[in-house]
Amino acid sequence: MTDPALEQRLVELETRLAFQEHAIGELSDALADARLEVARLAELLRQALEDLKLARGDLLADPASEPPPPHY
Repeated sequence: MTDPALEQRLVELETRLAFQEHAIGELSDALADARLEVARLAELLRQALEDLKLARGDLLADPASEPPPPHY
């Protein structure tokens, strides 16, 4: 003998659990995608900084080695 109210409550809890499991799976996938994107962007930034170093010599150049401004 099962109580219809208890059975309805069990069905509702199982439905909520299934929804939450689905939502957690989607969030996990989104987090994994975001981590990959952050890694890709960090690599692009590293490459851009490396390109700047190659183009300018050294980003932290010694001010004494710079030529004087044109008004001198």
